[in-house]
Amino acid sequence: MSGLTPNSPRPVDIKLHQASRLLEIKFDNNTECMLSCEFLRVYSPSAEVKGHGPGQEVLQIGKEDVNITAIEPVGNYAVRLVFSDGHNTGLYSWDYLYDIASNYEALWLEYLGKLSAAGHARKNTA
Repeated sequence: MSGLTPNSPRPVDIKLHQASRLLEIKFDNNTECMLSCEFLRVYSPSAEVKGHGPGQEVLQIGKEDVNITAIEPVGNYAVRLVFSDGHNTGLYSWDYLYDIASNYEALWLEYLGKLSAAGHARKNTA
């Protein structure tokens, strides 16, 4: 996750749509995705979210209205996303971004299931 595997797709364009709170990513293998700021926030690769080992993950709640306020390049392998709730410690490697984009539907359903199991519901953001 922290580095780049040699054949991993790399972003050729990353564009933030702040009004809709979506991050558009185009990879060099012609894959394109739109990931919500909320999704990126709750799946931050930071220790604050992931913990320091298996089973130490921290369920993120109340992130429906979070937005990205800055996208900072980190070398040639990642970006740091700065969120409107102050979170800024996750480094999103190209490998990690491609992985969560490729598994978006399953990861989103997993997140919704964890929220439900913990007795939380997402608020309507319409």
